[in-house]
Amino acid sequence: MNPHKEKAIELRRSGKSYKAIHGEIGVPLSTLSGWFKNEEWSIEIRDRLGGLESLAFPKKLQAIIKANKKRWALLHRGYQESAEKEFELLKNIPLFLAGIMLYWGEGEKTSKQSRLKLANSDPMMIRLFYSFLKNCIRVPSEKIHVWLLLYPDLKDEMQKKFWSKATGIPVSQFKGSIYIKGRHPTKRLSYGVCNIYVQSREFKEKIITWIDLCQKMFM
Repeated sequence: MNPHKEKAIELRRSGKSYKAIHGEIGVPLSTLSGWFKNEEWSIEIRDRLGGLESLAFPKKLQAIIKANKKRWALLHRGYQESAEKEFELLKNIPLFLAGIMLYWGEGEKTSKQSRLKLANSDPMMIRLFYSFLKNCIRVPSEKIHVWLLLYPDLKDEMQKKFWSKATGIPVSQFKGSIYIKGRHPTKRLSYGVCNIYVQSREFKEKIITWIDLCQKMFM
């Protein structure tokens, strides 16, 4: 990745405005706009910054809130309609139904989180869900990430290699692991817990819609 873009992403994710990023690393505002204008997380930062700037102007703030609600409502409906059409094409594919059922039982379903996240200690479940994401609903590989929940005596590098081999997920897609201390040192999971996630409001909206459609299809 372009080192300037990598630094710009870091600064943007920390909540910096385009002007602040330009002042720090010199990347043109037009280039920053091109990089971030279609990124949902950046749009959320833009809206938050705009809201802060508008606190002294109540009418402007209300107009921004109204426009954002309308925009998110249109996006939400668009994601739902797309999911409904895709469901008709995918509902007879075993991998699709297996992925939906797995997420229904084990996935993070709260609407407040703009991400799909599934955690499990069984490598085969993670492998199946990874295949569902990549080969069935066509999530780009670079959007799929993994992090491990480990006990203190487990070596990070060794566990990443184990999970990578067992699930087929490249080590390059693994993020930093988190260590915890269990209450029972001898009664715990040998390889930790694998968390696989995709940061995407679109795919989160779709999978919630697919779960609802599966419920209606089977009940």
